[in-house]
Amino acid sequence: MKKIQKNICVAFLILGLSFSAAQAPQNYIYTSSENLEDIENLITRKDIGGVQIIYNWRSLEKARNVYDFSKIEKDLKYLTKFNRKLFIQLQDRFFEPEARFVPDYILNEKEFKGGLVAQYDNPGENKPIGNGWVTQQWNPVVQQRFQKLIGELAKKFDGKIQGINLPETAIDIDLKRDKTGFSCDKYFQAELNNLKLARNAFKKSYVLQYVNFFPCEWENDHKYMSRLFDFANKNNIGLGGPDIVPNKNAHMKNSYPFFHQYKGKLSLVAMAVQEPTLTYKNPKTKKPFTKEEFVEYAENYLGVNIIFWSVESPWLKNLK
Repeated sequence: MKKIQKNICVAFLILGLSFSAAQAPQNYIYTSSENLEDIENLITRKDIGGVQIIYNWRSLEKARNVYDFSKIEKDLKYLTKFNRKLFIQLQDRFFEPEARFVPDYILNEKEFKGGLVAQYDNPGENKPIGNGWVTQQWNPVVQQRFQKLIGELAKKFDGKIQGINLPETAIDIDLKRDKTGFSCDKYFQAELNNLKLARNAFKKSYVLQYVNFFPCEWENDHKYMSRLFDFANKNNIGLGGPDIVPNKNAHMKNSYPFFHQYKGKLSLVAMAVQEPTLTYKNPKTKKPFTKEEFVEYAENYLGVNIIFWSVESPWLKNLK
């Protein structure tokens, strides 16, 4: 393992991807693939180092084993023109009832048991449909197909993109309704298996897992959070999350203390300030958090190396 870790670290240095714990967080933009030319004025700012772009599974695998990476290729070419790095987020969970962005064969072929399961804001309520969907990573045949996609992406883009990140660990499904064989332990192990596969596939680019909460867990009472951070630390895997919210109670009971504990120890910490994050208010000022407040907390408590900023962030409206 030590030899593998050493080789990965060397690869990062060759690619100019290493980060120092003493550095202030670098600013990136996060967006969808279709928006790059519309936000060129933001991408080309001197204080922006790259872009995180979300690609859903369906957009990359049109049919079984029929892959279409043209969007990534186009975006990478566009960003390289401006000397900006690309971080891709591979999305397998969705937050609107109509969003079922996995390949048709996953949805329709019997062996995959529907491929998705509904997410609910309040599991247990009598709702005909949830508020979104999550891929059944705990279903071995579904996960096998997802991991095949990761492997194909690595063949094409390892060393060309700065990194790949898997989406947040938080899901909310109705355990009483579930018929997919879900269990919290199976879900946790499936997340680790995807990370292990991604780390082995991507030899040069960063591998990053977004982590905020785990189903069934609060204050690390199942040791999911502590085991994930230990696993990431030992395997040169970066960690991050979709929200930087200073001292938010729910996060302080889950992932945030571990980011603080592992500050300066992980290969990469990259976190986002997304649109919902911008609505949170500082309880002391009663006003939305400022850029300076986000950055101070990210740097000094969480040990963040990269912040993925929503294009709606007020400070980006100032010309730079």
